[in-house]
This record gives sequence, structure tokens and C-alpha cells, in this order.
Amino acid sequence: MAPPETAGYQFNHTMIRVKDAKESIAFYTDVIGMELMSEYHNNDAKFSLYFLAFDRSDGKDTKEDKDNAKFRREGVLELTHNHGTESDAEFKGYANGNQDPGRGFGHIAISVDDIQAACDRFESLGVRFHKKLTDGKMKNIAFILDPDGYWIEIVPKNFS
Repeated sequence: MAPPETAGYQFNHTMIRVKDAKESIAFYTDVIGMELMSEYHNNDAKFSLYFLAFDRSDGKDTKEDKDNAKFRREGVLELTHNHGTESDAEFKGYANGNQDPGRGFGHIAISVDDIQAACDRFESLGVRFHKKLTDGKMKNIAFILDPDGYWIEIVPKNFS
């Protein structure tokens, strides 16, 4: 049992670094269906933060509502972009956590109503797969890759 002092704690967000903010935002909004809730730019330190999440307001929340809610809700994805990486031919990209050396971070997961329909849509959009539904022994999950090679597990909402 958790200590009573932590009763109000909740998991808020995960941050990943991205090479090209425009490409990653387009992927997470157009392909995954999240929306850009808030963004912060620090031109002196040369980085930008983009907070994305699924809209649970049926379009009723204003931009200000979304910005104010980014630290009060769960399931937020923060994309951090270090300015200049998108045009640096020498930049090799970020480690996705699934290769040696330095295995650690593995993936984020998105649950969907119909996993076959979701995977068919991803395939029609040209999304790269790490594991299709037909691969391996687990036929009820898939892994797609975002523009930086981060793994996104696709699971059915009724997964047990």
C-alpha cells in the first residue's frame, strides 16, 4: 500500500528528445492523434518544449485551458527540441533506449479500440513498424517507430 502522503500523486508526462520538432509534431498529431497542448521556446538556451496529449474535452478546451492543464493531467508527452539539430548533417540522432550501449528507456504505449484497424491505418500512412501484428508470438500487440526511432507499442484497450 502506498504511503498516505502520496495519495494525490499522479504520473504526468514523459519527455523525449527529437531531432526535428516539425516532423515529430506532425507524426504525433496527424498519425497518433494527439494534439499540441502547449509549447515553450527558450531562444537563449536554444531549446523548445512541446507538450502533447489526447483531447478529452471533445474540442471544448481553449488553448489557454490546455496550456494550464499540462501539469494537472496524466498521459502527456513532452518533446524537447534542441535548436539546430534538424539541419545538422553531422547530428546522428538520439538513442531510443533499445540498443547497446545504454539500454534503458524502452517505449511508450498507446491503447486503441481496434488494433487491426489502427495498424492498417499506420501501414497506409507509411509508418515504420518494429513489430507488426503478424510478427513473433504475441499477435495482439504491435510496435511502430516515430521519426526519431522511438518505439511506440500499440495495444488493444481490452488487452489482458
